[in-house]
Amino acid sequence: MKLYNYFRSSASFRVRIALALKGLEYEYLPVHLVKGEHKADAFARVSPSKLVPVLETDGGELLGQSMAIIEYIDETHPQPPLLPGEAVERAHVRALAQLIACEIHPLNNLRVLKYLVRDLKVDEEAKNTWYRHWVREGLEAFERELARLPASKFSFGDAPTLADCCLVPQIFNGQRFDVNFDGLPRTMAAFDACMALPAFQKAQPSSCPDFEA
Repeated sequence: MKLYNYFRSSASFRVRIALALKGLEYEYLPVHLVKGEHKADAFARVSPSKLVPVLETDGGELLGQSMAIIEYIDETHPQPPLLPGEAVERAHVRALAQLIACEIHPLNNLRVLKYLVRDLKVDEEAKNTWYRHWVREGLEAFERELARLPASKFSFGDAPTLADCCLVPQIFNGQRFDVNFDGLPRTMAAFDACMALPAFQKAQPSSCPDFEA
């Protein structure tokens, strides 16, 4: 397998976590978003949407969108599972994951932040305030959802799931922008539990070959 990704991309980070949890090896192919490498014609042949990540399977299929890629990985390499066995539990995990991937992340990814600055002429501090507001509001919602679920070591249950694949990258990005994580006890406990595992350490940005401080 090959993974086209960028070390700082939250969506790419999610997929790297899933691959690491499964113990799967892959060829790491960096696509530098800040330098605009995703906009090149050569990459458009890999990803018509010009987005990362893209997983190229052993059979040559090109798969986009992190959530779809992770579920493909989970279906083709079922152990350890990233989704619970019961339908209602799977729905809870998917809801937690989508709360981050669909509600928080779209408001704060690189192209949105660039549009705020370049086209709407928002200054740096206002941009950062925008980022912190939406991340904090989304994580407060995540914490409320956790509070109504049974106590657990990770976001759901005592092993990492799809929800944790989404949570950890969001916390990493929030740390870069000085988001306030106070008052999120279960959210941050799940994050800490994840970061105690080698798979999450292996997948983090500083472990990537294209890492830049």
